[in-house]
Amino acid sequence: MRLWRKASGILKDQNSLWLASLSRRTSFRNPEMEAAVIKATSHDEFTIDMKNVDRVCKWLRLSPSHLKSLIWSISLRMEKTRSWVVAIKGLMLMHGVYSSKIPAIQRIGRLPFDLSNFKDGHLDPSKIWGINVFIHAYFTYLDQKSSLLFMNLQERRNLQNLERINNDNNNNNYSVAFVEGRYSMIQDLVLLQKLQFLLDMLLEIKPLCYTAVVPLILEAMDCVMIEVFDVYSRICNGIARIMLRIYSAGKVEASMALRIVQKATIQGEELSFYFKLCRRIGVKNAIECPRIEQIRDEDIKELEEIINGVSEKDVQMCKDIVVCEKTSHQTKLRTVITDDWEKFDEDLMQNDEVIKVAPRAINPFETCTNNVPSKPQELPDLISFL
Repeated sequence: MRLWRKASGILKDQNSLWLASLSRRTSFRNPEMEAAVIKATSHDEFTIDMKNVDRVCKWLRLSPSHLKSLIWSISLRMEKTRSWVVAIKGLMLMHGVYSSKIPAIQRIGRLPFDLSNFKDGHLDPSKIWGINVFIHAYFTYLDQKSSLLFMNLQERRNLQNLERINNDNNNNNYSVAFVEGRYSMIQDLVLLQKLQFLLDMLLEIKPLCYTAVVPLILEAMDCVMIEVFDVYSRICNGIARIMLRIYSAGKVEASMALRIVQKATIQGEELSFYFKLCRRIGVKNAIECPRIEQIRDEDIKELEEIINGVSEKDVQMCKDIVVCEKTSHQTKLRTVITDDWEKFDEDLMQNDEVIKVAPRAINPFETCTNNVPSKPQELPDLISFL
């Protein structure tokens, strides 16, 4: 049975290569690109043609103009296949395209093919269901990542247009404050929420049964582990930057940061279980996993205090009364909270450089009122005097 599937897969690949050679070169189609994609996504479940995978990536790095024909070739291949091997190899190739990090991939948007309901058409569904679920989760992550990259590109363009409008209206100061101030922090917080959303989807990419633990799935899991490390490190770095600026933020930003920190705590525990699973099934990139940093309880408490309007800075900014004590050699200042009246210099009697407090505090306003005459006095006529 396995020998028959292998022979059938070879015939299908050869037929696809022959059809690709007959196609005409257009702005969307490139016969050489299609042939390389077919060879990189062959039906052989035990080997991956890394030569053609590298060839596709080199074309893409050489010129972004090849991206259109590459997406067309992968989409054409994915839409026609009913083989789980071709589907996983196609997703791995698409994952490699995003890992190249060229700016042109941000314009792709949603993936032009759909594997969310993929079902292998050659094997028993009761034996292949774990692999089908793996393909669904892998496709969903790549589709959402591609969509988020496109949305971030649109947001940056809108922000640049806003800056251009402000510059035209000679409001440069307002533009800088708008970009680098509160809006900038909210942007960072929203980006962290998106990254945490992507990490949740990444943690869903795993074999759910032992029948799905096959060599090709483990190869795909190696790619997923690299993506997990990248997304998780960006989340940690983003939280560290936010915590340095959170004291100057408002309650809205503090509330968003608190939800992000609480989510990061939960995801840290989920990552630990995910790494253990990957090591148990034999994923190579899971052998040396980074240490999961837990969020300190003090940081969470500080965020809660900012939201509730109470912080250590507010307590220290209360109006205290400063009492000056002068010793024989040096003067020391200390802050004392008291309910007594404040003593002014007129109320203190100095003797031999030792400050003594008068036995009774005199109200200066009461002393001044004693000198006010009770009867009106006549003012002299200065004009007639002259």
